[in-house]
Order: sequence, then C-alpha cells, then structure tokens
Amino acid sequence: MTENKFILKLSCLDQPGIVAAITTALAARGANILESNQFCDRPTNELFLRIAFAVPVATTRDILELALKPSVDRFDMKLKIEDLSRRPKIIIMVSKFDHGLLHILYQIKVGWLNAEVAGVVSNHEDSRATTEHEGIPYHYWPVTKENKAEREEQLIELVKETGAELVVLARYMQVLSNDLSNRLFGMIINIHHSFLPSFKGAKPYHQAHERGVKLIGATGHYVTADLDEGPIIEQETERVSHAMTTEDFVAAGRDIESRVLARAVKFHLEGRVMLNHHRTVVFTQ
Repeated sequence: MTENKFILKLSCLDQPGIVAAITTALAARGANILESNQFCDRPTNELFLRIAFAVPVATTRDILELALKPSVDRFDMKLKIEDLSRRPKIIIMVSKFDHGLLHILYQIKVGWLNAEVAGVVSNHEDSRATTEHEGIPYHYWPVTKENKAEREEQLIELVKETGAELVVLARYMQVLSNDLSNRLFGMIINIHHSFLPSFKGAKPYHQAHERGVKLIGATGHYVTADLDEGPIIEQETERVSHAMTTEDFVAAGRDIESRVLARAVKFHLEGRVMLNHHRTVVFTQ
C-alpha cells in the first residue's frame, strides 16, 4: 500500500475561505482529493462538507488533524476524519423477520457493503443457525418488562467490547428506552416498515391495505426517544393497487425494507450522512 485514504467531514457556520483553507492544508500534505461534496443550509447558515482523499502512506490521521487544527480553530469547525482502510464493526438486532439481516449479510459477502458484523442480538432463537453458519456470535436475549434495563446495559457493554460503531435494528420488534436512544444517538439505525409518519405499529401494511393506499414504502432513520420519528437517512416507495392482497403488500414491503436498510447502513458507514438538527444531509455521491 502506497497511500492512505480518509474521509473528512465538517460542519460550521458558512463564511468565505472555509473550503480553501481545508483544501490548502490537505494539499500541503500531498493529498489527492477523490470526492468532494458540500451543502449550505440557508435557514441556519450552516455548512456541511465531506471530502474523500488519499495521502502518502506516511501521513497518518494524527498528522492530518494537526495540519487542520488552525482552520478548525479559525472557523470553529466540528471536524472528524475517518480512515477508509478500516472495516467498521456493526451489531445487528433482529426478532423473527430475518429478511433485513439476510440482505445485509449478503451485501457484505459480495463486497458492496464494507462492514464486519461483530454480533447479532435477538429476543428470539430463529436466526441463530443463519448467524452461526456465518461465524458470527449470536446473543439470545429475551426481553421482559423486568429485565429490559438489564438487556440494554448488556447492549452498551457489547458495543464497548466489540468496538462496534453502529447498531442496526433489522426488524427488531422491541421499543428501545429513551435512555438508550439518547446514549447511542447517531449510532442506531432502524428500518421502519412504513412510509413515515403513517401507519405506525406492528402491522402497517395491513393498515395500508385497509385504507386503500396506492404507495407503500419503508424508511431508514436514526433512532431517537421519539418513536419512529428520528432523522431520516433513506426512503423508498412502490406503487400498489386495489387488486393486491395484504400478503402482496407485505411481500413487496419486505423487499423495500431490505434495500432501504442496507443503503442507510452503507451511507452511514461511508461517512455520507451528517446530522443537521432533526434532519440529515446525505451525500449519496
């Protein structure tokens, strides 16, 4: 390997000279910019910038952070640099419906998704055989009202032990507590099997069928204390008709959920998502 690749993400109040200061500092370290995206949120005047770049192998993240510090201080930036050579670790949580889990495992297997599954957590045994076949630790943690707080502490400890930087709720049918949602804010992605905010609950497709909707969909979003109302990362819809049964709706929904969840995870792990208060800025390319 003759070079290191990094992603730089920053946000700050927009003003002249920000991009020039960053790119000049990177150029001084021999950086070659591979991809650059920026967005200014005019109502708040906040700038969001993502740059993917390569530098000589001797240039480490510490060296880059030191080189960028004058610009960070000058513009009061929130800046983060991520190493593209690493393989991010994730934890997947699932209940009985395993289509989201299977799709993520497949996308990792074929190389489309760069991640390592550090563990699968479930309140059911249904996915144990699949998980262990892939050589992934399986954690069977039944949840009751009495042990919910204990289980959530176990999850926090598992995140720390494995170094996981993302928890993926792949149709995990348990509501996380406000405390856990706040402690891991920005680190938990959920797939909501509905096009938010309509049709919440356990059977949204049944509700949609009863209402005669013409579009169904799924939403990948960050988890917050407000149930299914966190910042949205990715969505997709599909046209349906009166001739379709409830089972047809559910089957179509499974496909959409799997795709949307995988894309949301990919965008997050590639550093393409930046939180903008209750919304997100997503640089897809």
